[in-house]
Amino acid sequence: MKNALLLMLLAAVVGGCSAKKDSEKQAATTAATPSGNPALGAFFDAYWEHSSRLFPLGATAQGDNRFNDQLPNDQTQAFRDSLTAFYSRSLRKLETFDRAALAPDDQLSYDIFAYDLGVRLEGLKLGIGTGDYPLPYTIPFTQFGGLPLTLGQFGSGEGNQPFKTVQDYDNWLGRVRGFPAWADSAIANFRLGIRRGQTLPRPLVEKMIPQLRAKDIIVADAAQSLFYGPIKRLPAAFAPADKKRLTTAYQQAILTDLVPAYRRLADFLAKEYLPAARTTVSIGALPNGPAYYGYLVRLWTTTATAPDSIRQTGLREVARIRQEMEKTKASVGFKGDLNAFFELMRNDPKFRPYKTAEEVLAATRAIQTRIEPNLQKMFGRTPKTAFEVRQTEAFRAASASAEYNQGAADGSRPGIYYIPIVDATQFNVTSGMESTFLHEALPGHHYQISLQQENTVLPKFRRFAWYGAMGEGWALYTESLGKELGVYTDPYQYMGALGDEMHRAIRLVVDVALHTGRMTREQAIQYSMANEPISLEGATAEIERYIAVPGQALSYKTGALKIRQLRARYEQQLGPKFKLADFHDELLRDGVMPLAVLERKMDAWAGGMRNEE
Repeated sequence: MKNALLLMLLAAVVGGCSAKKDSEKQAATTAATPSGNPALGAFFDAYWEHSSRLFPLGATAQGDNRFNDQLPNDQTQAFRDSLTAFYSRSLRKLETFDRAALAPDDQLSYDIFAYDLGVRLEGLKLGIGTGDYPLPYTIPFTQFGGLPLTLGQFGSGEGNQPFKTVQDYDNWLGRVRGFPAWADSAIANFRLGIRRGQTLPRPLVEKMIPQLRAKDIIVADAAQSLFYGPIKRLPAAFAPADKKRLTTAYQQAILTDLVPAYRRLADFLAKEYLPAARTTVSIGALPNGPAYYGYLVRLWTTTATAPDSIRQTGLREVARIRQEMEKTKASVGFKGDLNAFFELMRNDPKFRPYKTAEEVLAATRAIQTRIEPNLQKMFGRTPKTAFEVRQTEAFRAASASAEYNQGAADGSRPGIYYIPIVDATQFNVTSGMESTFLHEALPGHHYQISLQQENTVLPKFRRFAWYGAMGEGWALYTESLGKELGVYTDPYQYMGALGDEMHRAIRLVVDVALHTGRMTREQAIQYSMANEPISLEGATAEIERYIAVPGQALSYKTGALKIRQLRARYEQQLGPKFKLADFHDELLRDGVMPLAVLERKMDAWAGGMRNEE
């Protein structure tokens, strides 16, 4: 999901309302109330400006192209110290404003900002790194995320980094020049982790090495590199001299900067780090591990809920969803038990009808066509940002999940739903095609992120914020809208959707169990396969993801349950005054925020609705 700040995303107009009255409604509901305190607004602007300079990859992902030539080394103690000083200074400045005297929307910004900086400072004090999937800084990246993977997405010519002008091409060369130093510092931090007993589990390291040695990463011929993509698509309008210069410069950058840096990382992991990798999988097994896990649970859920309480919720949800699965199995006349039904869904050739990747993409785009009419009934406002479906790049497809990559706030880059298709003939239609589309694309991440970014009244630290509990919670909640949107009409597709919901319930159980030592990797894989229609390969990849990113998997179900709880509360409180489109619009109006802040905001909205004549 989906950038460089601790809680940020990496990151055709869809479902738009054409009637004039709908356009007026959208305009009226999109904007929050402007800040009533110019000094507070100026402070937030200054904070964001400094943050963008500290995290230029995040700025690029958000469509701010001023720093596209920069790649700072966030692996150094000096960088982390600068963040501590910046966040502490900013928090002290915030406290000079009288919260009680602020307008309601400014109070909301105050609360979110104070929470955000408090979380960041807590992480830095614990020694947590600054990546999108935070771990101790002695673990700079994993098989699931980190700069070595992100750099490929930026530099392929098909991601966030723009390649439209000569300056764009030169900017990327500047960014590339920073990667060798980053790689060397990452190796130094990995070595520090070895000395401290803070290493990754061996199975994860075994996945990382082939990623770094991929045939389009370690190349002898620059033209075979993933990073040569921009040269293959040089704009025809470029002058011949620029084309020649850039071609030579990219060849040199690939062969003298990128390939050697990736090779150093791969060789280090293979020769030095893998032998030192640990046999345990729990982050709780690390020195100070329980404190790390407690922090990461709070970070990703934005709650103070104890891990074991989360696990108990997961066990209840697993039992509930199994009952619904049993009903669905019976509806198709299947006589075996649930595990036998899972086996049928995994292995029956009729569920693997595709021959080519394009057929998979076409079937995915057909889902959008089916749901668009009902989307207009469930949302009063929809994004202006364009949306596309694409196949995941080959270099990361084997270890990737379906994912959403946010569009640019200015509309210059569409939101993209990436589907990993390693072998189209093995793509299973019962794997939750419809529910995954609702989650990752429409109306899940694309609606929430695009509407947030397009709301220019919000301070930028809110326009481009990310809280997994609300953001992923919203996306999971939208999966439950499938029948209302006109999908899940086929019982096997519905079973796939139940499988996806079960998948998130299982996460509450296994993430906690893995990182508190209650389950081994193998036990977690078997628990997953016993409760959802997932292959051994799929279950292994998922469990290894939870091992690599402790706590992140808890955010989905935690947030979705809260949103469902709020919807049920207001349906009961408001009766005929409750309108689902109004609920959705209000929920998304102010962007993502911690769940407690969201609940206060939504309760105030419902109170206002009750008092209306």
